[in-house]
Amino acid sequence: MGLFDIFRRKKEEENSTEKRREFLLTKGRICDGTIIDTETTDAGEEIVYYFYQIQGVDFESSEILTDEQKKNPLKYAPGAKVGVRFDPRNHGNSILD
Repeated sequence: MGLFDIFRRKKEEENSTEKRREFLLTKGRICDGTIIDTETTDAGEEIVYYFYQIQGVDFESSEILTDEQKKNPLKYAPGAKVGVRFDPRNHGNSILD
């Protein structure tokens, strides 16, 4: 693996994340979720852990907050109720609404 392959893979991962987010925002279904915990990384990113339930099955996931989401910290505080968008064909694929 060459140096350029490393940069190409990183760009593909970023594009993949953007495409996944775009798909869920346009075609995802919405359910209620609850923030479990938050964590700040050494790089200053805010990670939110959340829980949601679909058809009696519990799901737990995490997401790095966007700059827009960081503007409202109380909305993502532990215990807060949030909207979760999920893929109707893969319920484990989700983002915060």
